Amino acid sequence: MTERQLEVVRIDRGGNRTVMVEEAKELSKFDALLLGADAASEDEIIEAAKDADVILTSAAQMTRRVLQALPKCKAVIRYGIGFDTIDVDAATDLGILVINIPDYCIDEVSNHAITLLLACANKLVLLNNMTKEGRWSETYRRMIQPPMGLIAGQTLGIVGCGNIGRMTGQKAQCFGLKIIGYDPYVDNALIKACGIKLVTLPELLKTSDYVSIHTPLNQQTRHLIGKDELKQMKTSAYLVNTARGAVVDETALIQALQEKLIAGAGLDAFEKEPVDPNNPLLKMENVIVTPHSAYYSDASGKRLRTYVGQEAARVISGRWPKNVVNKSVKPKIPLTK
Repeated sequence: MTERQLEVVRIDRGGNRTVMVEEAKELSKFDALLLGADAASEDEIIEAAKDADVILTSAAQMTRRVLQALPKCKAVIRYGIGFDTIDVDAATDLGILVINIPDYCIDEVSNHAITLLLACANKLVLLNNMTKEGRWSETYRRMIQPPMGLIAGQTLGIVGCGNIGRMTGQKAQCFGLKIIGYDPYVDNALIKACGIKLVTLPELLKTSDYVSIHTPLNQQTRHLIGKDELKQMKTSAYLVNTARGAVVDETALIQALQEKLIAGAGLDAFEKEPVDPNNPLLKMENVIVTPHSAYYSDASGKRLRTYVGQEAARVISGRWPKNVVNKSVKPKIPLTK
């Protein structure tokens, strides 16, 4: 009897149009079929992945119902750091590996966070628009520029001190910012070694001139920054979010900005994406927005696809992958180190 060819399937909208050059290169040594599928609903995902041994995905919702319908699936690999699109508990119950790429886009996202911070602090978008519209007068500039503090000596609060949060803090120190952080999960010594002083979340919110969000999205962090937390911030403070939109209660943020409880925000993530064009955040002069693009550079995209291909190759060849989210599933998986 001929041994069945193993299948690696990328599932996402437009997945069947994606040229998976790097992934194919990493899998080329193994007798595996690499496919792309365009699927959005649970039924579409189940149909596309019914014979998949390994699933690659960026945004497909891998729910318990979906995973239960995929008896051949050994692993789900996510293109990126976050894995909130995958039901990790269900995968663990079913003996399916959940794999992410935690080393991805650290430089890019930390750079973007710093860029948003500086743009908010110096009101760059407002001044850019003013200049392009011909409103050059010094009188007008004096009306819109204040208040504008000196960045050096001010305080940046990092909420979530993982790889990106720590890198953001280290880069921000070059501008003379004092760095404090909140993270109940990351090793304290690792955070302190990066020059970040650990504090409680309330202390961080009350003390910071800029609050930068870098937590993953899970049950503990959903709406971590809500109405009460925003009220604790300085009225002169800015909120920067390059993580996940739902870490911040968007309704509460809109209200806080409308009531001038905080000075402004720099946002790369929204609760609903693509963002509704009627979202009030898009109409506010003190809010700078980008389309969940902080992760991107040509180099980071290529690295990501290579890393995903390498992880898929490890699983296909019977080896333990490098970055497993649900490590407790190990006894159920017949893979070697």
